[in-house]
This record gives sequence, structure tokens and C-alpha cells, in this order.
Amino acid sequence: MRKTTFPAVLATFAVCFLFWLLLDFSFKPEELIAGAVVSLAVALFSARFFIHEKAGWFFNPVRLLKLLGYWCFTFPVELWKANVDMARRCFTGCTDINPGIVKVPVDLKSDYGQAALANSITLTPGTITLDIAEQEGQTYYYIHWIDVTATGKEAGDIIKGKLENGLKGVWE
Repeated sequence: MRKTTFPAVLATFAVCFLFWLLLDFSFKPEELIAGAVVSLAVALFSARFFIHEKAGWFFNPVRLLKLLGYWCFTFPVELWKANVDMARRCFTGCTDINPGIVKVPVDLKSDYGQAALANSITLTPGTITLDIAEQEGQTYYYIHWIDVTATGKEAGDIIKGKLENGLKGVWE
């Protein structure tokens, strides 16, 4: 079993407590203390299961700013573009769809980065990440796409847009 390290507990506590703060808008002292206690308990129990590599990345201000930039700018812009495209398809009678599954190469090496990219792709309308596979040292996503107009790297550039590059700055 993996040993729990202090940076892993600290990083898990920080994420849990920040999530608590997002859900609790009252900021009463007793609720902040309760949130800190619960977050610490969760961190002590679960840090060894969730933090596998580079536990201190969360405390790197540059990466934290890049993560904030990804979630505040890069991802919302790509999400908006996908929503507009899907709305256009729906309002024109859905005649210009060509659904299918494409195999897309991914350059992210970190498990966290790959998971974040797969979830980001799935959250955008018209795409669902079905599987992540590694073949001969290259990671591939199998993605169900509403409009298969390209395959391989070209399809990856269309589907991933700027998402992959945004996550590279955070996780690698």
C-alpha cells in the first residue's frame, strides 16, 4: 500500500477545503472550523489514494495560475464554441451530422492531465470520450464525435482545440 506523505495530505486538504468554501457562502467561524476538520479527516484518509505523483504541484503559483486560466478562460471558450455549433446543428434540422468514433492521439503524459482532458472533451456537446488506450508508447482517446469529418491527428486538433495545450501548462 502506498505511504501517505505530508505534501499529499496538505494538497488533498487544500483541495477539499477550497471545495468546502465554494459550497459554503456564509463564512461563519464555526462552519469554517467544521470545514477544516472535515477536510483534514478526508485528507488523512484519502490522500494516499488520490495523490500519486507530484503532490506539491498545487502549491506552485505558476501552475495554479495556469489552472485558473484554463478553467476561467480556455475551457469556457471551447465549451461556448461547441455549444454554438451544437445549437446551429439543432436549429438547422440536424441534417449535417455524421456521427462516429475516432481514434485521437494525445500528448499528455500525466494521468491527471489525461483525465482532465478526457472530462473536458466529454463536457463539450457533441463529443464523448469512450476509452483511453496506450499503444506503443502513445496514448489514444476513442471519442464518439457528432461530425466525423477527419481522422487521426486532424480530428484531434478539431476536437481538442486548445484544451490539450492549456492542460499541458498545468500538469506537465
